[in-house]
Amino acid sequence: MGYVVMQTDFGGVSGAMAGVCKIVDPTLQVFHITGSIPKFNVKAAGESLKDVLPCWPEGTVFVSVVDPGVGTTRKACVAKTKNGYYVVTPDNGCLDVLDEAFGIEEIREIDQSMNRYKGNKWSTQSDIFHGRDIFAYCAARLASQTITYEEVGKEYPLEEMIRL
Repeated sequence: MGYVVMQTDFGGVSGAMAGVCKIVDPTLQVFHITGSIPKFNVKAAGESLKDVLPCWPEGTVFVSVVDPGVGTTRKACVAKTKNGYYVVTPDNGCLDVLDEAFGIEEIREIDQSMNRYKGNKWSTQSDIFHGRDIFAYCAARLASQTITYEEVGKEYPLEEMIRL
């Protein structure tokens, strides 16, 4: 049984994100830690994850959608931490806090041709719902072992990860 743990900055964790996880695998355990990260505050998002990660079983997949760059060319990624967790997030600085606290072992850009939800007409027409269509969907596929970490997408150098 896999775990998906979510946080956002948009006033509550979207039911659509949890629903997409359950579409991928109805047996997934989906948890919401907060929807109250201060708007666009990627450092606060990283700090929240730093406090929560060690309280979960290794292999847990976290989704952090605090995304001032939605609709831009910023990368959607999954980072593997050195202490055994996966973090699905925009590469926008949030991971810097985790790298300092635990170390990032590897980072991969999400291949959206395979790891993007296409369950309704809005999924491919809008960048607004990346939390649902990219981050939650990819996290659920990883947590359910529908894909391996290597199937998330292409690895890129840690030196390219966005720093605060």
